[in-house]
Amino acid sequence: MIRRATPADVPALVQLVRDLAEYEQALDECLLTTAQLETALFGPDRALYAHVAETDHGVVGCAIWFLNFSTWKGVHGIFLEDLYVQPEARGRGLGRDLLATLAREAVERGYARVDWSVLTWNKPSIDFYESIGAEHQHEWTGYRLSGSALERLASHADD
Repeated sequence: MIRRATPADVPALVQLVRDLAEYEQALDECLLTTAQLETALFGPDRALYAHVAETDHGVVGCAIWFLNFSTWKGVHGIFLEDLYVQPEARGRGLGRDLLATLAREAVERGYARVDWSVLTWNKPSIDFYESIGAEHQHEWTGYRLSGSALERLASHADD
């Protein structure tokens, strides 16, 4: 079953994010706390949304997302931050069901698209995404400003 996350799901969501970080070989970079995620998902300045995949064994997968905006289309879209299904629950269509739920959300709300990123070495995920009709954005390269580079640039904001 796919459903919207509730506050009771937050500990399971944090664990799934940690599991994903471990799979992506970056567990040491995952600093997410239960309090942070609960505030982001359910606090007064809500900026994050989540759906969970639940089986008889509890929450086994998630899609964590937020809204972006296409200035060219003039409407919102969904950016999928994390999609993860526990290895023992894979092969049942839960990942596809999570993405289908986000697609339905986008269509029903008039959003232009659903976007996400995938690590270049993650061939199983790339193959899955392409099997559902997702297109690799060859002409775009992602960039990130963080850590000391972010701090350095921020210090020049008033220059």
